[in-house]
Amino acid sequence: MATHSLKDRVAIIGAGCTPFGEHFDKSIDDLIVDAVTETLKDSGLDFADIDAYWMGTYISGISGLTLSRPLRLEGKPVTRVENMCATGSDAFRNAVYAVASGAVDVAMAVGAEKLKDNGYSGLISPRPQDDGTRFGTSAPASFSLLGPAYQARHGVDAETFRDAMTHVAWKNHANGVPNPRAQFRKNISKEAIANSPLVAGNLGVLDCSGVADGAAAVIVVRAEDAHKYTDKPLYVKALALVAGSAAGPIDSTYDYTTFPEVRAAAADAYAQAGITNPRRELALAEVHDCFTPTEILLMEDLGFSEVGSACDDVLSGAFDHDGDLPVNCDGGLKSFGHPVGASGLRMLFECWLQLRGEAGERQIATADRGLALTHNLGGAPGDCVSFIGIVGSQLG
Repeated sequence: MATHSLKDRVAIIGAGCTPFGEHFDKSIDDLIVDAVTETLKDSGLDFADIDAYWMGTYISGISGLTLSRPLRLEGKPVTRVENMCATGSDAFRNAVYAVASGAVDVAMAVGAEKLKDNGYSGLISPRPQDDGTRFGTSAPASFSLLGPAYQARHGVDAETFRDAMTHVAWKNHANGVPNPRAQFRKNISKEAIANSPLVAGNLGVLDCSGVADGAAAVIVVRAEDAHKYTDKPLYVKALALVAGSAAGPIDSTYDYTTFPEVRAAAADAYAQAGITNPRRELALAEVHDCFTPTEILLMEDLGFSEVGSACDDVLSGAFDHDGDLPVNCDGGLKSFGHPVGASGLRMLFECWLQLRGEAGERQIATADRGLALTHNLGGAPGDCVSFIGIVGSQLG
């Protein structure tokens, strides 16, 4: 059974995003203020006009004070949200639910993370207590298992899969070049990507997303109130969140060729939004390209490619900026890096620009389809959470 649909009941009326990168000159407070200020500027609203806030951060703050302190909020409810790499998206999900329920009229979701100052190239992840069966390895090592498993199951030769991985990184870096908010704005040759130093298994340095600081935010209201604030709102069509059983690493039937949590979330989201052919109906998709093989498998789990055909579709350019369905047309995690609490809302910000026709030279030709998808994956293969959101520029 799908989640009861909230289709067209809630609208986004403001969005903002800081540049992502090495912000050694800014604190987490500075990043939050910058993102929130930009989000408010076109709506005519002020801090005091927001009825409730949801603050998404993974390791850069504790409690709602992470947001209320830098904004100097008085008498406002602020809820801190954490759900691994889906943290920012879950803040958005909770804000939408609050408005849809009638609990509040105007809500804001904020996501922010400050990672570069710790001097560690990766995420400092707290290790929760468990039953001892968790797969205790690094993220690159876990995701490096995807390629060999996929090749074995679908009869894809290693060279073809390597070419597809290279194309994903090349595409996403190229998409980030004209994006003023991206951290890495440089074209990288396919030769450099394919021959980058290995990190784990067949994953090279340029197959892995980077580390960054950044913040992003959105404001949501009831759909019927949206035009009080903007002439071009985006309407929430679907929200789906799935937390897996985390049994993959000890389940003999799990083969590392799919993310069951993503498939379940996609089926739920498409049912809510009334989508039957996502590759043709969506204008763009912002997906969680934490590692290049991840994006390849996601094309199948999200229903953009038939099972076993994702490599061919990637190499044909189907998901390029000018392809059938542009994927990560802002540059993705590869160009932005991954400040965990902000990434999901950064994806929504790109949907905001593209569906409103405000992406400038990066504007995609498919935007008139009017629907966009965002996806986050938190954790590791067989041990993860997955979020999918769908927004649209028109009611109905």
